[in-house]
Amino acid sequence: MSPSPAQLQHLFHPDHLDGYVDAMRLGVDHLAATMRRLTGPATGVQPEQAAKPIADVDLDAPLGDAAEALAEMSRVYLDDAIWFHDPTYAAHLNCPVVLPALLAEVFVSAVNSSLDTFDQSVGGTFVERHLVDWTNGRIGFGRGADGIFTSGGTQSNLQGLHLARDRALARTAHGGPHALSRLRILASADAHFSVQKSARLLGLGADAVVAVPVGPDRRMDVDALAGALDDLAAYGLSPMAVVATAGTTDFGAIDPLAAIAELCRRHDTWLHVDAAYGGGLLVSPTRRHLLVGIEHADSVTVDYHKTWFQPVSASALLVRDGRHLGHVTWNADYLNPKDAAHPNQVDKSLQTTRRFDALKLWLTLRTMGPDTIGAYVDTVVDLARDAYDALADDPYLELCAEPGLSTLVLRYRPAGMSEDEADLLAPRIRQVVYERGTAMVAATKVNGRCWLKLTLLNPLATLDDVLSVTGRLVEVGRELTEEAAA
Repeated sequence: MSPSPAQLQHLFHPDHLDGYVDAMRLGVDHLAATMRRLTGPATGVQPEQAAKPIADVDLDAPLGDAAEALAEMSRVYLDDAIWFHDPTYAAHLNCPVVLPALLAEVFVSAVNSSLDTFDQSVGGTFVERHLVDWTNGRIGFGRGADGIFTSGGTQSNLQGLHLARDRALARTAHGGPHALSRLRILASADAHFSVQKSARLLGLGADAVVAVPVGPDRRMDVDALAGALDDLAAYGLSPMAVVATAGTTDFGAIDPLAAIAELCRRHDTWLHVDAAYGGGLLVSPTRRHLLVGIEHADSVTVDYHKTWFQPVSASALLVRDGRHLGHVTWNADYLNPKDAAHPNQVDKSLQTTRRFDALKLWLTLRTMGPDTIGAYVDTVVDLARDAYDALADDPYLELCAEPGLSTLVLRYRPAGMSEDEADLLAPRIRQVVYERGTAMVAATKVNGRCWLKLTLLNPLATLDDVLSVTGRLVEVGRELTEEAAA
């Protein structure tokens, strides 16, 4: 049965623009009204409470009215959403987003360009390519560099290691069915979990990732890396890639990139730099030097939806020699034939259909400029340092390490409390703070011990905001300790 004219009015079309404008206004007003009522980053709702109202919705019975649908959406989602813009949100690597990027989202969604082929995107193809070239310039890559936008750091890391794997296999003198089993990836013990995940997806063995120790500053130990590379050669194994991290998830530590790059050159090994977190330093007016050596990488991950303050998703894989991207190329006559007259981005991507996420960064740069983004990065890094200094003598809190970027790892542990007691308290403190809706922090483990983590990515947050969060951690810690003693 064909849809009725009333049903067709839901399609985005020139005849329906008045309806589109009304719907957008209704949605923006609804969102603004919601945000004006917020009193914290979370409401503390538990999984079972969140799941039930959604399970009760009959998706075969539409409400037929946008206002009613928005009201229902608030009940099942928005009323209990996590708000990253709140200055007391300090959990994961989630950032508040800039207005020019939100403006771009209107066009990204409505026009719905797909960035796989030129004939689905036209100018979008070259906007993305120009941003890739610009980022490569910031990294320090020369002519011949290239890259592609991706869904996030995990995909960027996967593709970077995919290129490294295929390069290693093409160069191996042995080949054969056992070639994969001899490949190894070296990464610090604090590297992102997507390195192990990528190894599995790439068909490597469970022991393919070699964890290189970190020093007291949580950076990769270069001497240990040198020893590990020598050991691989002694055992007839092949170092497929070294992954250096520019901003570890827990500590924001930046591995010594220049020294690692020299070892990779000496061993003729692919260097992938995971700068998903620290990539914002590329536009920092004062801290760009922290990434010295990144220009020697073979591939680099940058997440614009972290320290560039873009909405999810916006990431990129950048490569020093664009010819390596050919390892992911596959031609189809109906999409990207070998004799295509126009450039097709799908030739460089693990994805086929892709959103025009590059437009968000484009409008951000054209409206605000890179220096403003860099100033935001400096602000949150300064905030983490100020908070660390302010908490250094706190009698109730134990600090794990100095911040490398904008994270603080700490826990409630007053004098006389054992590590075992602190281990038991940390997750309970985090849960109570979440349930009260007054703040949000993350949890992690360091050397098997439980810690709490503050991730500071809000340029509007102040030292007082951070200290109010840590004050709540202490308050809850004291309450739980007193309850246990009663």
